[in-house]
Amino acid sequence: MLLRIVMVVLFFGLMVGIGLFCKRHSTNVDGFVLGGRSVGPWLTAFAYGTSYFSAVIFVGYAGQFGWKFGIASTWIGLGNAFIGSLMAWVILGRRTRIMTQHLSSATMPEFFSKRFGSDSLKLAASVIIFIFMIPYTASLYNGLSRLFEMAFHIPYIWCVAVMAVLTGIYVIAGGYMATAINDFIQGLIMLVGIVAVIAAVLSSQGGFLAALQGLSEIEDPSVALVEGQTARGVFNSFLGPEPLSLLGVVILTSLGTWGLPQMVGKFYAIKSEGAIAKGTIISTLFALVVAGGCYFLGGFGRLFTDALTVDGVAPAGGFDAIIPTMLQAALKPEGFLLTVVIILVLSASMSTLSSLVLTSSSTMTLDLIKGRVVKDMDEKKQLKVMRGLIVVFILISAVIAVYQYKAPSSNNLIAQMMGVSWGAMAGAFLAPFLYGLYWKGASKLGCWASMAFSTVVMLLNMFIRSSFPKILQSPINAGAFCMLAGFVIVPLVSLLTPKPDKALVEDAFSCYNKKVLVRQTEALGDEK
Repeated sequence: MLLRIVMVVLFFGLMVGIGLFCKRHSTNVDGFVLGGRSVGPWLTAFAYGTSYFSAVIFVGYAGQFGWKFGIASTWIGLGNAFIGSLMAWVILGRRTRIMTQHLSSATMPEFFSKRFGSDSLKLAASVIIFIFMIPYTASLYNGLSRLFEMAFHIPYIWCVAVMAVLTGIYVIAGGYMATAINDFIQGLIMLVGIVAVIAAVLSSQGGFLAALQGLSEIEDPSVALVEGQTARGVFNSFLGPEPLSLLGVVILTSLGTWGLPQMVGKFYAIKSEGAIAKGTIISTLFALVVAGGCYFLGGFGRLFTDALTVDGVAPAGGFDAIIPTMLQAALKPEGFLLTVVIILVLSASMSTLSSLVLTSSSTMTLDLIKGRVVKDMDEKKQLKVMRGLIVVFILISAVIAVYQYKAPSSNNLIAQMMGVSWGAMAGAFLAPFLYGLYWKGASKLGCWASMAFSTVVMLLNMFIRSSFPKILQSPINAGAFCMLAGFVIVPLVSLLTPKPDKALVEDAFSCYNKKVLVRQTEALGDEK
């Protein structure tokens, strides 16, 4: 216990120390929000990855989807790596960096405003982020409760309070640069922790092949073949028991990152062309290990059914109990590895929390308050407001998390909001942002239609879910549907409505035509 306390205290001390050290980088808005657009490949790649993968994925999603799809849930991690990371960097990275700098936009709503010449789009995007970001932030604390109580025997409310206070200190002090450096350290902890945990869990089951054999013998009680029989072998099969639902999860958790403000914002701060190339590789490898490892680990959850006490088709303790139960069974409660897991979950939670509150506060300040609520805001005032809003967002999310923990029977709405918020934001922003970077014909009305459609569908899914077709009753599938629908809605409405202002569009796209000198390793040149 002494070793565990010392390691956690050292971890917190390092995070806060880095925040205070980076205070010199956050003396203006550009430095506080974007790190002066001078962040290198390693920091950017790890900031992207750690913002992507939180304790929600490690404890919640890995357990839930591993239970539902078996070893096939690994496809979700592979999708996160190749679609959510590799393709995102290749398709969005360079163009996002170039156009956002050209338009002097520091947030996604500001990009919509300047790219499409519509202040109302900025307002709408800001409201969507404000509504759906807080429940997303609150859900980050959930993965801590069982693990901290198991390891330290202290009340959950104290875990939430300590994490909230310390995250707030280093984000308020050092802004984006402190977040990026801490994300790098937290990312290294996540890499080591995931590999160690997988090895320990598989070892407890006799090795990888023995664990697969164990999965093959488990029946799926939800799939009745003939009377009195159930399906065996589906949980170690290539695509699992529900391939279509698995595809929906892959689309939402992989393609969805392309439209999330806290993820796309990482591309705003990239330093150079070389940083993009290196960052693409680093980010993809990070996602392969962390996301692939998390979902791979979750696929073996049913092997621990004795501890979980299966009730029907779901574990009696709920899906959030699966990963903690696996860890408790596979790791020694007093062992060093469990301490590593605790810091792993802390790292996953704090890295994503810092990214979300920084995105929320900058969006509220620059896109809602500045020039609208407060007409005259110099940089000093903007920094004060942003830092104040960081405190507000962390406080609200912590209160919601504690309420959810104290009253689990009355908080189904909040628990479901994680999937709803991800689907609503990604569905609203993905298509407008992508078309804004690549297609001159995209209009503000097309963007409005996409944002309105996704927001309305996800809100209806939350309140009248039973009225939806069966496949869309899941927030995951509904969110994936909204994202794909946006790719049709934006061009269709843009073609049927007045064309965008030609001068505005040409000015936005002129940044891509600027000639630059590059090394011969990147281009052969015109010499014969």
